[in-house]
Amino acid sequence: MPDRTADPLPGSPWLSAYSTPTPQDPAIDALVAALPKVSLHCHLLGTVSAATVVDLARKHRVDLGGRTAETLYDHHGYEDLGEFLRVLDVVGSVVRDVEDFHRITYESLTDGGAAHGVLYREIHLSPPGHPGVPYARLLAGVVAGIQDARADSGIEARLVVGINRERSGAEARRLVEEVIEHRIEEVVGIGLDYAEVNGPPGRFVEAFQLAGRAGLERTAHSESGPPGHVLTLLDDLGCSRVDHGYHVVDDPEITARCVAEQIPFTCTPVSSDIGRYSGSGDGSHLRIKEMVDAGLRVTIDSDDPPMFGTDPTHDFRVLAHALGYGRDQLAAFTDNAVEACWLDETDKAALRRRVDAALAAIPSTVTTDPHLDRHPDPYPGPHPGRHRVPAPRRG
Repeated sequence: MPDRTADPLPGSPWLSAYSTPTPQDPAIDALVAALPKVSLHCHLLGTVSAATVVDLARKHRVDLGGRTAETLYDHHGYEDLGEFLRVLDVVGSVVRDVEDFHRITYESLTDGGAAHGVLYREIHLSPPGHPGVPYARLLAGVVAGIQDARADSGIEARLVVGINRERSGAEARRLVEEVIEHRIEEVVGIGLDYAEVNGPPGRFVEAFQLAGRAGLERTAHSESGPPGHVLTLLDDLGCSRVDHGYHVVDDPEITARCVAEQIPFTCTPVSSDIGRYSGSGDGSHLRIKEMVDAGLRVTIDSDDPPMFGTDPTHDFRVLAHALGYGRDQLAAFTDNAVEACWLDETDKAALRRRVDAALAAIPSTVTTDPHLDRHPDPYPGPHPGRHRVPAPRRG
């Protein structure tokens, strides 16, 4: 398997991701590297490097079935979501004690976050992905990792606890009850992940309403279901944002409502292209373009970076190449993420100041290159994130 982490040779395509290789372009590379980023759709388990997985497997004497650091993540070989999730479960099985959770959180936030200009991340946790690990133990390690990463790199983070939708509504409620019992300020919300086809959102209304009554924010994955699932998320589960949600543009009425209410959609170009959700598996990212053109509030993140051979910088890079987005639109994605994040107003204002300062520091030679303005900004005038239209609270 080729090395997908090394810098490309001069004139060669960038090979850090499976999604259609992008040509080397110094202007685009400089821009996306300098761009401040706010991460709202990144799973902790999906950020664990292959080398760390192998190391932890050795520590806990877990047989990886012959997988090595070079073969664990086959960026070409995820034939469907089920296959990807099986690999994800392997990763979860080797992360067991407080030190493990500290390590993977710290590495995710520093090497996988701050090193790419990520100023803030809402980490998606998956307690069901760690069989036999008490929630309190998981939480202790993750919080320690957050604290050390903040001290060493300046990155801020909060936690979103994910429900496995392939399990029962009763199990989901029990997890929410446990989150409430062990409530700490770092935990700001809950999510809903794993295969949508195996767990329609209506199954989890009770768990999500319980979370809402406890003051927890709510989001949910909706990458492959019908547009009507978005209405279930908004009206029945009380979600204030949607993870993926590319199918929303198939229904003009639902799209118009989401535009009017400024519902955020946390899109992940590379992983969703491989999964044929945000494009056609060919690097076109047509769904994201349709969402942006419709006026939806879109944010960009990297989902499960090493597992899909990407990183927070590269997901912006592929959109710059595929859709011709320049500095204004790429910055608008970050602006949208600031507005969509679940910090309180004081912390959100502080984050916005950091984002604005980082944008102001980008050299003009980076922001005015003609390669970066092949298309007009899909958001003429002020960025959508500046239109602070609060969505009504639900549920």
